[in-house]
Amino acid sequence: MPKLAGCHILLGVTGGIAAYKSPDLVRRLRDAGAEVRVALTAAAMEFVRPLTFQAVSGNPVHHDLLDPNAEAAMGHIELARWADHILVAPASADFMARLTHGFADDLLATLCLASDAPITLAPAMNRLMWANPATRANRATLAERGVRFIGPGEGDQACGETGAGRMSEPSDIVAALAGSGDDRLAGQRILITAGPTREAIDPVRYLSNRSTGAMGFAIAAAAAARGGEVTVVAGPCPAATPAGVTRIDVETAVEMHEAVIARAGDSDLFIAAAAVADYRAAEAAPEKLKKRDDEGGLTLTLVRNPDILREVAALRSRRPFVVGFAAETERLAEHARDKRRRKGADLIAANWVGRPDSGFESERNALEVFWEDGHTSLASAPKRELADALMELITEQYHAKR
Repeated sequence: MPKLAGCHILLGVTGGIAAYKSPDLVRRLRDAGAEVRVALTAAAMEFVRPLTFQAVSGNPVHHDLLDPNAEAAMGHIELARWADHILVAPASADFMARLTHGFADDLLATLCLASDAPITLAPAMNRLMWANPATRANRATLAERGVRFIGPGEGDQACGETGAGRMSEPSDIVAALAGSGDDRLAGQRILITAGPTREAIDPVRYLSNRSTGAMGFAIAAAAAARGGEVTVVAGPCPAATPAGVTRIDVETAVEMHEAVIARAGDSDLFIAAAAVADYRAAEAAPEKLKKRDDEGGLTLTLVRNPDILREVAALRSRRPFVVGFAAETERLAEHARDKRRRKGADLIAANWVGRPDSGFESERNALEVFWEDGHTSLASAPKRELADALMELITEQYHAKR
């Protein structure tokens, strides 16, 4: 992530259980080439100790507004001058309120006022606190002043509730910061499918596959980091929604088809990363199918599902740039090239499946990418890194064709 190489990032940590993620965030920022210094609030030190941050950052940790060891005891001025970017993660509801109203009652709030560096907040709080009108008003005011927000995400919270308010994952925060200067997809509407589909057999059974949605959502994060307006139509999967990405949840291939076709004509780029079931039961049983007492088998009649990739590629009016995926167990290049031609896609990314080190249910993947007059290989890597490399290629091909 060259945009972070050599960058001075001042990480502010406020009080909240999400502070346990912040040491990992420091490590990832340093891996991206940034130099990191940490400022803790008093509440943050109740969750994570300063020594932890000193160990992972390699720098002294700051928490006193008037530091007797700082030049002229004005530590906030020294840090404010040093920082190229101020990142607060987690940013509590209390800190957002104090920053909105210009409080300068601790080191972190004061240095935000004393610096002209860009400020980014990664909020973390209970879902009701995030939804509270006071918090929403504070967010709007800060955004108007140029403060950038990453997240929050949605999901299970430490309080036992579920909803918006989770701090974005450290990897997503670093990716968003690294892409903050890349606006090659700014204003471009990007539609992505992710995850599996489920095709009901009866009220308790269904046909599906091993897709987790990890690759599709990693691509969504990479597209958003380049300034794209990203919407993901997702089948049932546990993947977290990246900051700034709109998620539409569906279950079946027919539902995914309807959601995609309703939006494809208004999209500039379509990436079909979902593992859509090719077939569904001709009729789903209204009641649970019981095992018969005899030894006879059960016969299911299957019918084809809509071909989402082919239909989007065949659009005549406002056709987006179309990227497909191919999951293969044999003759990968031959099958992928043939699929791209048959479906009418501009580009297709193919990967091996059924192997322990790539594809479904793996943290890593590798891709062979084909287009009309070219091919490249993307070597095995964690899916987030691979998605960024793929999105770089897609962006280049998209602009070349447009």
